Amino acid sequence: MRVLSGIQPTGRPHWGNYFGAISQYIDLQAEHDGFYFIADLHALTTIRDAKTLRQNSLDAALDLLALGLDPAKATLFIQSSVPEVTELTWLLMTGTPMGLLERCHAYKEKRAKGLNADAGLFTYPVLMAADILAYDSQLVPVGQDQVQHIEVCRDIAGTFNHQFGETFVLPTAKTLTHGAKVPGTDGQKMSKSYDNTLPLFGEVRAIRKQIMRIVTDSRPVDEAKEPDEDHLFQLFRLFAGPSETEAMAAMYRRGGFGYGEVKKAVADASEAFFADARQRRAELERNLDHVHDCLTKGSQRAREAAAKVVSRAKSACGLSAP
Repeated sequence: MRVLSGIQPTGRPHWGNYFGAISQYIDLQAEHDGFYFIADLHALTTIRDAKTLRQNSLDAALDLLALGLDPAKATLFIQSSVPEVTELTWLLMTGTPMGLLERCHAYKEKRAKGLNADAGLFTYPVLMAADILAYDSQLVPVGQDQVQHIEVCRDIAGTFNHQFGETFVLPTAKTLTHGAKVPGTDGQKMSKSYDNTLPLFGEVRAIRKQIMRIVTDSRPVDEAKEPDEDHLFQLFRLFAGPSETEAMAAMYRRGGFGYGEVKKAVADASEAFFADARQRRAELERNLDHVHDCLTKGSQRAREAAAKVVSRAKSACGLSAP
């Protein structure tokens, strides 16, 4: 089955990104034909500095490879290196109703806050549809907040198929639920928007300091606590095995501990969990030619797949196909 997903290079990935999406990409690559791209075109709606965007895109590739994405099993590429996608976007745009885009939540939320929404944000769902349809994607792993975009994609593709004949594969969303369970340093869902993230990579001591500053309640040390209601415990069990998790839960229910003890356990467990990935990333940084080679080969494969779809779509709607 063809699986596709993209990651915006708008900043370094955090724990929520890993447990909510990246870890599942890695699991899916074992049994499916995975296409994973770094969405630099989408990032243009928020990043206005060329140097930053290039560096973020490279960092995203380094992060994914270090975390276990295998170019021998999955196709990793930069979105903008496949121009067929932007060509397909226009074909889809000509048949996309304005009302459909006006109902999309990202645009509505920005307008509701009185913020300026550019054409890029307004037409974002059409580019996302082209990302998906260009590779005959069948399964698209997304967070709950992105399910609407898959529904829009299906609507756009269905309209095209109705008007011009069966051209596009209609994708199915695979909802990623784990990410919603990763709390940030303030107890809310971990998100760059809330500035409450814990990075996957970086200086270990700096990350440990962030963990030790996580906001907690003011209940007395002796008071028993329900572990499932505490965001520190939720972070700890991301990294701990069953026996360690049960021991920590028992300590919570027993009481007589300080939150500093749990924070130290979270720091120790997370450092051990990501240690191999940090080492792999350092090795990749010393061998950037290998990283660029992976991206080049990935882009070539992605272009080959997209070219077939674009040719099929152009022929269907009466344009000269290559």
